[in-house]
Amino acid sequence: MTTRKKLEGNGLWESSRMMLPEHKETIIRRQLEEGRKDRPTLDPQEMELIESALAESFHEHRMITVRLFDEYEDTELTGIVVLIHTFRREIKLSMAEEESRWINIDDITSASIF
Repeated sequence: MTTRKKLEGNGLWESSRMMLPEHKETIIRRQLEEGRKDRPTLDPQEMELIESALAESFHEHRMITVRLFDEYEDTELTGIVVLIHTFRREIKLSMAEEESRWINIDDITSASIF
C-alpha cells in the first residue's frame, strides 16, 4: 500500500531523498516550459496601426507605450521613438534622460500614442 502511494502524483520524486542533477534540471525546465506562451500572430491591419503609431511618435515627438512580447510575461515601455531603422526593423525608444533601448518591431504586440 505504501508503494502505491509513492508512485501516485509526484510521490516518487518527493519521496526520493537523493536526486541526480540531470533530473532536477529536467524538472525545472519542464516547469518553465509549462508557463511559456506562443508569440501572437498579428494581422496586417494591426501591424499597420503599430507602425503608424511608431511613425507618429517619431515625427511628432509624442509619447508612446509599446507592449513587447515575452514568452513568460509581456512588458510595457513608454517613451518617444527617436530612431527608426526600417531595414533592420528596429526602433530606438528614449524613455528617460539618457535612457534608451533598441526594440525589434516584430516584438511589439501593441502600441498606443498619448
